[in-house]
Amino acid sequence: MSDSQKVADRPDVPPPAANSVDRFFKISARGSTFGREIRGGFATFFTMAYILVLNPLILGSAKDKFGHQLDAVQLTTATALVAAVMTVLMGVGGNLPLALAAGLGLNAVVAFQIAPLMSWDDAMGLIVLEGLLICVLVVTGLREAVMHAIPQPLKQAISVGIGLFIAFIGFVDAGFVSRIPDAANTTVPVQLGGSGTLTGWPILVFCLGVLLTVGLLARKVKGAILISIVTMTAVAILINSTADIKNWGLTTPQWPDRLVDAPDFGLLGDFSLFGAFGQASVITVALLVFTLILSDFFDTMGTVVGISAEAGLLDEEGKVPGLGRVLLIDGAAAVAGGAASASSATSYIESAAGVGEGARTGFANLVTGGLFGLALFLTPLLTIVPLQAAAPALVAVGFLMMTQVKHIDWDRYDIAVPAFLTIAVMPFTYSITNGIGAGFLAYVVIKTVLGRAKEVHWLLWGTSALFLVYFAIDPIEQVLGVK
Repeated sequence: MSDSQKVADRPDVPPPAANSVDRFFKISARGSTFGREIRGGFATFFTMAYILVLNPLILGSAKDKFGHQLDAVQLTTATALVAAVMTVLMGVGGNLPLALAAGLGLNAVVAFQIAPLMSWDDAMGLIVLEGLLICVLVVTGLREAVMHAIPQPLKQAISVGIGLFIAFIGFVDAGFVSRIPDAANTTVPVQLGGSGTLTGWPILVFCLGVLLTVGLLARKVKGAILISIVTMTAVAILINSTADIKNWGLTTPQWPDRLVDAPDFGLLGDFSLFGAFGQASVITVALLVFTLILSDFFDTMGTVVGISAEAGLLDEEGKVPGLGRVLLIDGAAAVAGGAASASSATSYIESAAGVGEGARTGFANLVTGGLFGLALFLTPLLTIVPLQAAAPALVAVGFLMMTQVKHIDWDRYDIAVPAFLTIAVMPFTYSITNGIGAGFLAYVVIKTVLGRAKEVHWLLWGTSALFLVYFAIDPIEQVLGVK
């Protein structure tokens, strides 16, 4: 997003609020409109609705220590319910266009690393415990203090890295890029399409969607991202109805047999807060909780900073408005996710799609959360959007976030190298946390080498030490005899 656009979004003299809702959410004050917020809410929902399919698939495909599996229908209900409640709560309490749902990556840790060591109730209890500990960090002010201790150039690098990361997610989700199955026999880890070339109608839908999205953005058409998603979904449904294509991925664009499906709340409350300590050693449980906290902590930090920066909401010191409330709600989302057996819920970087549509306030969350609420009953209807139609939004927003790279001083190695590693490691390792950790460690090391260690905030020293443990967790576990 250009500087001129951001200035337009946040006028020096905002127009007077139209009504009490406008005043509460500061819609006019932030240079937005109800129309933008609604479009943004829809765009965010459609770019993250895949979690309604993917989270039950990941958690439902795994077995706990006793061979038990979670019910897919119940997982879908739990996923939608947590996303709806916590997204609305973030909108009302945090007033940021930041949607929440079960975190990808975290759910895989729960399914394939934690559950095999204990029962599902015990595994979800660890998620609740992790969320409670994060809330304690927020209440004590430590989590907010860490975010304020990060130098502004590194915050900009985090935003840029996230831009590349979500663009990469878009390319992978759509099948435009894929992992080479036998990557061990080649130096190339990924390839174009599924076999080195672009083939099939789904890829065509994605390519046309990218061209349509960027074309509309270049023309500054209002609702560009949402128009593209809806248009390409219609095209995909038309193509699928005539060709009966089988390789759309998780979501097939076809009109469902029924529009309404009853929710099943059977998993709510199925957790044991301290049961894990009876199934695994204290050291093992402590390391698992540490990994969950660190990943959740910094994934959220990067997402909040990136979304706020793209929306032009950071103040002159690079701080996020109402950060304490935002972080507390995010911590509560982890608790809610574990309590509902939906895994840890966290802030979604796909919210950038809504920001790209002009969303600047929590009012957009009311729309996104409302759609997740509808998904409790209308899942068959709301999951007809294929990834190939939604992914172009991620690519376009990735470009918008990438433009912040111009604000980084590339002539100063003490800033440029940590910024580069932050930006590069995120997409290359498919992790926001890894990118932030690499940037922090490089920043501390370079400042020390240059004899300017005193310029590093003590909290950055502390978090860098934690990241050192995070990256070296495997040898540490071996030394402690955990493995």
